[in-house]
Parts: sequence; C-alpha cells; structure tokens
Amino acid sequence: MSRPTTSSTAAKHAKPATRRNALPARLSPGMACDTAFRIIARRHLDAVLAQHDGTCRGDPDALHQIRIALTHLRTAIRFFSPMVDDALRPNVWAELRWLNSQLGMVRDLDVAIERVVAESGDELAVIAELQHWDEKRTESHRLLARALQSARYRRLVEQTSTWIESGPWSTRRSKEAIRLRRCTLADHATERLTAWETKLLKTARKLRKLDVEKRHKLRLLNKRMTYSIESLQDLFAGESLTKQKSILKRLRKAQRSLGQLNDDARGQALAASLNGAGVDASNRFLDRKREKKLLQTASAAYRKLDKTKPFRSADLAPSSEPEA
Repeated sequence: MSRPTTSSTAAKHAKPATRRNALPARLSPGMACDTAFRIIARRHLDAVLAQHDGTCRGDPDALHQIRIALTHLRTAIRFFSPMVDDALRPNVWAELRWLNSQLGMVRDLDVAIERVVAESGDELAVIAELQHWDEKRTESHRLLARALQSARYRRLVEQTSTWIESGPWSTRRSKEAIRLRRCTLADHATERLTAWETKLLKTARKLRKLDVEKRHKLRLLNKRMTYSIESLQDLFAGESLTKQKSILKRLRKAQRSLGQLNDDARGQALAASLNGAGVDASNRFLDRKREKKLLQTASAAYRKLDKTKPFRSADLAPSSEPEA
C-alpha cells in the first residue's frame, strides 16, 4: 500500500493556530527553551496532521506514523516540563491521550493480525480465526475515522497549537517561570537526559524480574528517552553525533524487544476478548522461548548503554550566550 502524501487535506478542517512569530529552522545549543519547545512541538504536530488523510483511508503505515508523531509530541511536553506546566496543560494532555487511545486499538489489531498471518500459513482454522480479527479491525477503524473527522479532533488541533504558541506558560512573570523559559536548551537537555537515563538504567537492571505492567513502564521510559534524543538531532555534530548514534542504537534495540513483548501481551488480551477466538488464539501469543530471547536482547542492550558515558553539556557544544 502506498504511503499517503504529506500535504493532508485535514488542514481544511483542523487548522493549527496562526503562527505569529517566525522561528529558526533548526535548534541550537544556546537557544532559549521556550523557542526550542515551539520548534519541536510544531514539527511533531505538523507530522500528526500530515498523516491524517492516510490514516482515515485505512493505510496501516500512515497509522503507524501518526502514532509516532503523536508520541513525539507528548514526549516533548514531558521533556519541557515544568516550563510548560500551566492551567491548560492538563486539558491539552487529556485530549492527546484520547487521540492516542483512538489510534492504539487499530494499531494493536494491525500488529496482531500480522503476527497471526506470519506464523500460521494457510490453515483453515486460522483463516476462520482471522475473520474475527478482520471484523474487529474494520469496526475499530470505522470508529477511528469518525474520531479523526470529529469536531473534537478539530478542537484538539486548534487548542494544542494555540497552547504551543501562546499558552499561559509563555507569559507567566514569576522569576522561576522566566528562568525556565530563558534556560539554554543545552543545559536543560543535559539535565533532563541524565535524569531519565539514570532512572532507565536503574529499572533495566531488574528487567528479568519485572512483571508485564512494570516492563511496559520501562518500555515507555525507553521510548521517552529515544524520542527526546531524536528530537534534539540538530544539536549533535562530530564526536557527539557518533555518541548520539551509539546511544540511539542501544535504545532502539531494547525498544524493539520490549515492543515485541508488549505486542505479544496486547495480542493475547485481544485474542481472549474476541468472540469465537478461544484459548488456542490466545495461546498463539504465548511463547516462553521467544520471551526469554527478547529479554536477553534488551538486557544486553542496556548493559552496553550502561557503559556509555552519560550526556554532558559539552556534547551539545553550547554557545556562550542564549539565543532568541
């Protein structure tokens, strides 16, 4: 199936707020955090809009890309907290979570169906089983398309865009609020990435003992770290770029393994919930050897990451004076 075009006609219906101020095209280490947040958040909101039409048409790749863009946007909000923590943030966050939940069900079914097809061949029993999955997927996509064409979705885009550009966080006059907005991106990024990496590695050392829920939380923290480093791509050059690529390689390797384990858990739950898809369908996603291998791969990636020196401000080559 072809990839949808990036010039989404969703713009006719869900328009981001008017952007009064032109921003630099790229991030820079000495850039103030308020400017950096707007650049990063704009990029990811635009990426969500770019995949709207393809997702409405049922393109699985567009659905995957819109979920990635949305997760990038939500990660950016976390990354620049507490600077952006104002009275409107909880509502913005709740609406983004709503959109993520609408996208999640269809994506989970896409992944589960791919797994069933890949492992089963042409067995007649499996063909009958897949009918249940396809029916559920069709119904879930119908509901998703309705959500993406709803007034609620349009309000979400407009509200989120307005909040990014000129939310209360951007005008608060307390000394702390001003300090947070003026803090250089390099200093903030170093502090945030170091804290997240420390927490990630501490949890990862207990990976084999984690239950499904705690393992899921580790996966989310891994994703948060990965997406933040990706969003800061403009800042890396030379040796720091090599270091960034090495860290991302480890994080992505762990992420793939943890993601497959999560897909298995979700597939098992979905199979059990579908009428007519009984114990055999649910057991299709239970494979202890596969689980053991994926845990070993993730653990090895984290051990290598643990040996990598954490990010320092020097890795981002901050300039001496903050920029606009």
